[in-house]
Amino acid sequence: MTPREQIRNVAIVAHVDHGKTTLVDFMLRQAGVFRANEQVVERVMDSNDLEREKGITILAKNTAVTYQGVKINIVDTPGHADFGGEVERALRLVDGVLLLVDAAEGPLPQTRFVLSKALSMGLPSVLVVNKVDRQDARAKEVLDLVYSLYIDLGANERQIDFPVIYAIAREGKAAHTVQGAFAAESLKPLFDAILTHVPPPPAGERETLQMLVDNLDYDDYVGRLAIGRVASGLAREGMAISVLREEGKVVPAKIVRLYAYDGLKRVEVKDAGPGEIVCIAGAEEIGIGDTIADPAAPEALPRISVEEPTMSMVFKVNDGPFAGREGKYVTSRNIRERLYREAYRNVSIRVEDTDTPDAFKVVGRGELQLAVIVENMRREGYEVTVSNPEPILKTVEGEVHEPMELLVCDLPDDGVGGVTQSMGSRKGRMVDMQPLGSGRTRLQFRVPARGLIGFRGDFLTLTRGEGIMSSQFDGYEPWQGKIEKRKSGAIVADRIGDVVAYACFYAQERGALFVRPGDKVYPGMIVGEHSHDNDLDFNICKEKKLTNIRAAGRDENVILTPPRELSLEAALEWIAEDELVEVTPQSIRLRKKFLDPTARYKIERDRKRGQAEAS
Repeated sequence: MTPREQIRNVAIVAHVDHGKTTLVDFMLRQAGVFRANEQVVERVMDSNDLEREKGITILAKNTAVTYQGVKINIVDTPGHADFGGEVERALRLVDGVLLLVDAAEGPLPQTRFVLSKALSMGLPSVLVVNKVDRQDARAKEVLDLVYSLYIDLGANERQIDFPVIYAIAREGKAAHTVQGAFAAESLKPLFDAILTHVPPPPAGERETLQMLVDNLDYDDYVGRLAIGRVASGLAREGMAISVLREEGKVVPAKIVRLYAYDGLKRVEVKDAGPGEIVCIAGAEEIGIGDTIADPAAPEALPRISVEEPTMSMVFKVNDGPFAGREGKYVTSRNIRERLYREAYRNVSIRVEDTDTPDAFKVVGRGELQLAVIVENMRREGYEVTVSNPEPILKTVEGEVHEPMELLVCDLPDDGVGGVTQSMGSRKGRMVDMQPLGSGRTRLQFRVPARGLIGFRGDFLTLTRGEGIMSSQFDGYEPWQGKIEKRKSGAIVADRIGDVVAYACFYAQERGALFVRPGDKVYPGMIVGEHSHDNDLDFNICKEKKLTNIRAAGRDENVILTPPRELSLEAALEWIAEDELVEVTPQSIRLRKKFLDPTARYKIERDRKRGQAEAS
């Protein structure tokens, strides 16, 4: 058992892409976690394939280093507000935070989001101003902005008295001054600041065992693992425990194996005292938020609560003509089990059954979080169709309210007009505008959550790929009225078959295509974006009629524009209310909810008739 005074538990919190995971890499290297000749990948903490591809952290993860005889447990947290449930849980494990801020971009919405969580829990912080080697770095101004942020969030005198470290994380350097960071050789000032400013865990208030389960994992040999921090008492291998579940339910269990963290590995230990972050194997019936306690004095700790979800999406069985061709798990039972397993592991999402047995409603914090669930299912071999993300509405005093987001955009000056105009059509209101110098401006908008669906692509186009945008939940407001989601219609295949180059040549005059010659299509599948606002049924499989007369040199060359490749997120943003995304391990297809054109025509006719009667 490590003495309590020799433990420091710290979380690294920051906005997306400010360098958290890179900094942890060098902390591990400099603390001697890796052998001298060991091959180590970059961003070693982003172990999930999806995290490595997207360059973001999705799951909070634990590691530990030993520095000057003190064990420092480090929790790497996501920076994206969609994964707020992970941040909430991670902060319950620690006694202090490293707040990482980019020396050029300064504090952004997710910086505010994660810092507000830390301050509300009374945690002290160490500020790391990272990337001071950027050409546009403005470390002094950024420090002033951080102080302003602390004051805005109501930090007390103790919390606002934080040490400031300047770092170049990708080179593993840190110092107390900006110039010193360039000449530094290691992260020693950062380690020293953690030891002096982050307190050791407090002594347990009770003699008997108490531990809140903050996360779950699974091991092929020992089964389910409950991860948490020992709040009081002593956890010992082989001891009997009680699992205190929701609504007062008590489940007896036993600690079969007890693990602590050492570097990136879990190591088996015999016992662990207050403040230690451990994994317990032996309790199969256990969930996040449960308390592990001594059977002689079972008393529950306060359960974890996370922010209310704001977006929902319907997951359905794939009922298209190509269903079952590419996936391994295709039935409603498979999909239901997988979604409820996700909700069991992830406290920030909820799964609800719908009126039909083959459809399930999943509610979460944002479209990125929901898209990550879909992408993980796809990689595991599931076939599923998913609907357009929709906001979760509330009724307040008889009036419908919808979730709002605070959107912050850093962009070139010449993109301000276009972004402001686009935000206006999405019911966004500008609340702040600041020139940043060097030809860039920061805009802040308050916009309905549904107004941001599909905005990322427009934003990158309007700023020529040079803009940075991020958002966070900002309360509820009365329904803001109708928002036109997409001005263009869809080009829809009218028969089953293979896409033909000859047909594509004539289809591309009508709009942008999503398919290429040789792709398989079916009636009701969307093959492109129409240049007008109506849908167009088109024979994308039509071949050129052959005759036995040769026209000397008159055959036309078929020159095709490359099709638009849609990622999963782009597809979810693009679809309208009457459309779905069909996701399989090999393909992402867009389709109409109703594949039969006659059924679609009748539904559209009835909708227009209803609108006419209402007006």
